[in-house]
Amino acid sequence: MAIDPSVVDHVARLARLELTADERARLARQLSHILEYFARLDRLDTEGVEPTSHVVEMSNVFRDDVPGTPLPREVVLASAPEHEDGFFKVPPILEWEPQP
Repeated sequence: MAIDPSVVDHVARLARLELTADERARLARQLSHILEYFARLDRLDTEGVEPTSHVVEMSNVFRDDVPGTPLPREVVLASAPEHEDGFFKVPPILEWEPQP
């Protein structure tokens, strides 16, 4: 199925894209090749093939959410560049000026 450049123009207008003549011609060729490929796929004999959502069998990789023993606060804070009163100290990310 050949895509007419006017179809590319229509899609480009809907997408608000400005295309040059070369781009329109190139995209028309590429879209035509894509549609030809889908047409080939459509002709494949898939009789007896089970529909699948993945090529390989998938299994759940989640583990049970089991609470563990937390690290002591001192150990966690020991790796921080700065800490104060038992909390991480970080530079401010928002500037704030008190209102008069």
